[in-house]
Order: sequence, then structure tokens, then C-alpha cells
Amino acid sequence: MNNKRTCLYDKHVALGALITPFAGFDMPIQYTGITEEHNAVREHCGVFDVSHMGEVLVTGHDAEKYINHIFTNDVTGLPAGKVLYGMMCYPDGGVVDDTCICKLDDQVFLMTINASNIEKDMAWIEENAKGYDVILENKSETYGQLALQGPEAEEKMESVFGLSTKELKFYEVRQVKVGDEIIIVSRTGYTGEDGFEIYGSPQYINEAWDKLIAAGVTPCGLGCRDTLRFEVGLPLYGNELTDKISPVMAGLSMFVKLDKEEFIGKEALQKQKTEGVSQRLRGIVLDANAIPRHGYKVLKDGEEVGVVTTGYRLISTPKSCAVALVDGSIQLGDKLEIQIRKKSFSGVVAKKKFYDKHYKK
Repeated sequence: MNNKRTCLYDKHVALGALITPFAGFDMPIQYTGITEEHNAVREHCGVFDVSHMGEVLVTGHDAEKYINHIFTNDVTGLPAGKVLYGMMCYPDGGVVDDTCICKLDDQVFLMTINASNIEKDMAWIEENAKGYDVILENKSETYGQLALQGPEAEEKMESVFGLSTKELKFYEVRQVKVGDEIIIVSRTGYTGEDGFEIYGSPQYINEAWDKLIAAGVTPCGLGCRDTLRFEVGLPLYGNELTDKISPVMAGLSMFVKLDKEEFIGKEALQKQKTEGVSQRLRGIVLDANAIPRHGYKVLKDGEEVGVVTTGYRLISTPKSCAVALVDGSIQLGDKLEIQIRKKSFSGVVAKKKFYDKHYKK
């Protein structure tokens, strides 16, 4: 089966990117190197092609009510121009997908969904819309998307695009008329740094990419997108959230509003919060420089107690760290080992955030 390509594919090839299949797309993993690109985002500014992500527009008389039905967070009375993060869950509390929902206008919501889940999510969203007066539109082919991330992102938005974003607060969104087109700009991201996500037509996104590269912004691949998000404790669907790992197990209960009247999965998640869970995600900092990987076994006193969901030798701080799904009895400060090939490496249980976020709030 041929992979899809984003509207910027030819740009990536021209820049010499290493292209690898990801979520059904041929995507750039790195250009000059993961470490260099990672540091550019932490210290200056980088741009990512995230046009592979899916977008779903939800409108109609029952749009707010419907979003609340399928979404763990609460959009009741949310002002236009705000963004909320949360999950869509199955009745048993497992996660369909995690998503950011932008409220663009009264009863107008834009959902951003993970590229690997677009078809599955659309089927699930449509199936659960029965009885609601809503219009669901898959806009994934309509929009290209850029993520401009780093401490210099605000300055680049103004100097490159002439867009003043000082008034746009963290997790806010606005629609901007550019020529004959309305683009969407949100102060969001997936790196732990200040930044913006820009949605527009493929033509606009191509022009915006060229302007950013000409202005000296570093092109960044999905390799450093993963190292950046991991350092600051942000989850990746398929690793830290799955149909078997609920938001409660993942330590993301703050995005689950159990005081809402109803949403899919509420009863199961309420039970998990009340009775506790048999497994949960924990951070682990290794004593040595070994590199833990997804799927490696986690041991306590020689007995298997879990499995690594993501692990790296960190770039921003000299530590080897992992996030692992472990027995619910494991506590912060406990001593564990991770089995890497045929050796076991000791470590200590820690919070999942290994590096501080630097958002402008």
C-alpha cells in the first residue's frame, strides 16, 4: 500500500530530509539531525510539518452538547477562541484518541486528531452522533498544518507573517484573514515550548513554510518532536494512551471532568478514580547511561512489574529516562530495573515530566 504524502513532501526531499513511513504517511524524521533540531526548538525556533494530522469540523444546533458527549473535558459555555485538550473514550474507559478542540464560533468546533487514527476516529465520531443535530466534516484533506515552536516563535510570527500574537494566550485560537483565505492560528504545541499551530490551505502552508525557512527557522522532523514531547511528559497515542491505557491510568485525570452530566466512558473512569487502578504510568530515571526503549520489561526485585511505553537518553538534560506502565502498587521513589537486551539497569521511580515546560501563559 502506498503511503500518503503531505502538501510539503517535495520541500522535505529538497532539504535532504530522511523520509520514513509514519502513521500511513511518508514523513520527515530529521533533516540535519535530531539533537540539532531538538536544541533549535528549546533555544530558538523550529518549524514542523504536521499536515498529516486530521481535522474534523463539528457544527450544528447540538454541537456543544455532542462534543461534551464524546469528550472527557467540558466545553459547556466555553468562549469562542479557546482551546481544550482531552480524550475520546470507549465505554470501558480505554482511549479512542486524544485531541485538542478549538472553539471557533458559537456551535463551531474544530477537532485535531492523530494521523494514524483518522479513519477509526471518523467512524467512531459518526457512530456516536446519532440523535444529535450536528454536521460532521472531515477536513483533513482541506488543511495543511505547521507547528512553529520555540522561545522565538512569537517574534517569528510577527516578523515573517506580520501577525501580532502577543494578545493570543496559551490555548487560545483565532481566525485570521490572509488575502482571500481565512487561516487558523492557535497558541498550542507538543514540545513544552511556547509556539503556534497554523492551519491553512495546502497552497498557503507551502508559502508559509518557504517564508519561515528563508527567515532562518530550523526545519524539524518528527524525530525531535518525539524527544521534545517526551522530556516534558506529554503522552503519545499508541504509547501512553491506548484502548487499554485510560486517562486515569495515564495520570491525566485533570482532563476528565467527572462532574459533567454524562460522556462516553464516564462510569468506567469514575470507578477507576474511586477504586484505584491495577496499572498506571510512572516515570523512571536510570542510574546509568543506557537507553530504554518501547516494549522493554520493567522489574522489581527480579519480578516483572511492567513495560516501557517510551524511553530515551534525554537531549536537554543528561539523563536516561523512561515512562512505563507498571503495577498500581509502584510508588514514587521505588527502586526498579529495566531489562535492556540481556542486562538489567537500575533506576528510581520519578514524575513523568523530566524537563520543565516553558509556555507563555
